[in-house]
Amino acid sequence: MSLNHNLSIHTKQKPHECEFCGAAFNRKIKLKIHLHIHKNEEPFSCEVCGKTFAHACNLKTHLRIHTKEKPYECEDCGKQFTQKGALTTHLRIHANDKPFACEVCGKAFAHAFTLKRHLRTHTKERPYVCEVCGNTFGVKCNLQRHLQTHEKKACDAVLKS
Repeated sequence: MSLNHNLSIHTKQKPHECEFCGAAFNRKIKLKIHLHIHKNEEPFSCEVCGKTFAHACNLKTHLRIHTKEKPYECEDCGKQFTQKGALTTHLRIHANDKPFACEVCGKAFAHAFTLKRHLRTHTKERPYVCEVCGNTFGVKCNLQRHLQTHEKKACDAVLKS
C-alpha cells in the first residue's frame, strides 16, 4: 500500500484544503474536482438538453429527468424518487418527524419549504402575481388555480360571440 493511501484512507487525514472555502479532502483529485465550483467551471454537459454541471454525479442525477429513472423507492408507500436525499426527506412524513418549527406560532413541518410557505401567512408576503389582472398570491398553486378563471372567462367570451 502506498503512503498516500494510508494517509488518506486509514488515518482519516484531509491534507488537501480549498483556498476559497476551507473544505478539506483526503485526496488531491477530490480537491481538484471541488474547485470547479469556485471557478464556475461546468465541464459535464447533458447530451439531451445541454445543461452543464460542475460534477459528474450531478449530471448523472440530472439525466434521470430525461430517462424517468427513479431508483429510490419508499418502502411504506411505494413513491419513487430520483435522488436518495429526496427519499430521506420524504420518510419524515411517515415518521411524523417535523423538525422545522414556525417561530411565530409554533406549528411544525416536515420540510423547510413548507415552513417557508407557511411563514407567508404571518408576513402577508404574496410573491406570485397574476400577469392578467395583477392579483397577488402567497402560494403558487393558488395563482395557478386563479389563472384558470381567466381561461374560463376567455372560453365563455368566445362561446358567446
